[in-house]
Amino acid sequence: MFEGFADASAFIDGVRIHAVKGGRGPALLLLHGHPQTHAIWHKVAPTLAAYFTVIVADLRGYGDSDKPQGAADHSNYSKRRMALDQVELMRSHGFTSFAVVGHDRGGRVAARMALDHPDAVTQLVTLDVAPTVEMYEQTSFEFARAYWHWFFLVRPAPFPETLIRADPDLYLKQTIGARSAGLKPFAPDAYAQYLRCLSNPATAHGICEDYRASITIDLEDDRADFTAGKRIVCPFLALWGADGVVGQCFDPLAQWRRWSAGVSGEPLPCGHYIPEEAPELLLERVMSFLPH
Repeated sequence: MFEGFADASAFIDGVRIHAVKGGRGPALLLLHGHPQTHAIWHKVAPTLAAYFTVIVADLRGYGDSDKPQGAADHSNYSKRRMALDQVELMRSHGFTSFAVVGHDRGGRVAARMALDHPDAVTQLVTLDVAPTVEMYEQTSFEFARAYWHWFFLVRPAPFPETLIRADPDLYLKQTIGARSAGLKPFAPDAYAQYLRCLSNPATAHGICEDYRASITIDLEDDRADFTAGKRIVCPFLALWGADGVVGQCFDPLAQWRRWSAGVSGEPLPCGHYIPEEAPELLLERVMSFLPH
């Protein structure tokens, strides 16, 4: 799926972060979301590699990255910790500054990276996310019904883990396959990768810990930073799917403007899984936004 890419994995504070690397030019990091892996980028990474040195990584807890036992306060799955993983991964390849594109959970990690490491992140692109704290505070019935997993995965262990492990394929179909485009956007090879990784019993725990962190330490970090006046200062492009839940239940651009004075963005004519539903449009927007 990533012809011409080589393994670029690294151990970061004892946790192996899986990644592949290809191309040449300015550094670009791609981060996936739930419950997927780096494979979500297979339709766009080869084209980007003609202009950038592209590193495509799995978040901790996902894909082929390590999945440590969650800490009592979930801090080892906080977006701050996950962002540091990726900054250190890039440094291990000699990149002290780079652009980042993040989809879904990867978008949250990328935004936290831009807040915590402003000297490292040169440009930020988020795909189909609004700020976490605003989404929780403005939750509606429509959002809760569509994003049921936000409220299921945060339950104490081992309840959600047990149910996911009982039938990983069913869970996958009820998450990625239940969005506006159904299962059509997902190439068989990509779906097989998602299922293979989700079938690892440790993945269920990693995913749950990611979401448990989102309603605890992540909210604390976000609220503290907002109150302190900390903002995203790099050039920032926010894209979302016109047919997706985020765009229908929230106002992503208005909400991101609370965090970034210079953010721009627009909806694309697709659903949530932009890199797989609308790869050509995504490439057009990203290539016009990123210097190369």
